[in-house]
Amino acid sequence: MLLCDIGNTTATFYKDRKIWSLDIDKFRLFTPDEKVYYISVNDNLEDILSNDIFVNLEPYIKFSTTYLGLGIDRAAVCYSIKTGFIVDAGSAITMDLMSNNIHLGGFILPGITTTLNSLKKISNRLDKPLNSQIDLDCIPQKTADAISYGIIKPIILLVEELSNDKPIYFTGGDGEFLSRFFKNAIYDRALIFRGMLKAIDENKEIIC
Repeated sequence: MLLCDIGNTTATFYKDRKIWSLDIDKFRLFTPDEKVYYISVNDNLEDILSNDIFVNLEPYIKFSTTYLGLGIDRAAVCYSIKTGFIVDAGSAITMDLMSNNIHLGGFILPGITTTLNSLKKISNRLDKPLNSQIDLDCIPQKTADAISYGIIKPIILLVEELSNDKPIYFTGGDGEFLSRFFKNAIYDRALIFRGMLKAIDENKEIIC
């Protein structure tokens, strides 16, 4: 079974526990030889996705929430978790709280790379790489460390405050790195696809 998470710049595939990506231009030329079960936040691919070989999972990913405008990518990640705090750390970082299959809310902040890029646009003096070994227990004494501390520490504090001793699930490009700061962290690169598989399993008679 071939799954696909379609974003604005890349389409990421999942099959037999393997994950790979195509940029959107290459995805436009992609000709699958089997059904592709997908979610998409890209509004510019309707002509391609109208083909019957593509099956949109968005209508089948449903759970209780009062959040307005929850993206299908976030919804799919949350759908895979019954209870826990979910951190999807990519170009943006999303954090969502699930309790007994109910979405209690969440929020969005700039991702690590996005923040680094925005700082260097302010001044060349702020063009510093992330120090992944930064000591978060000490106030920084140089600019490079100050930038890394200022990016990482607020994320850690937010997760600590809002997870409230629930399991913390990390996914996304920086998810594995951030998970190292927590004893009760679970890193799962395929979390979004687990939500998609759950939707398929619950609706087999309709969509398979």
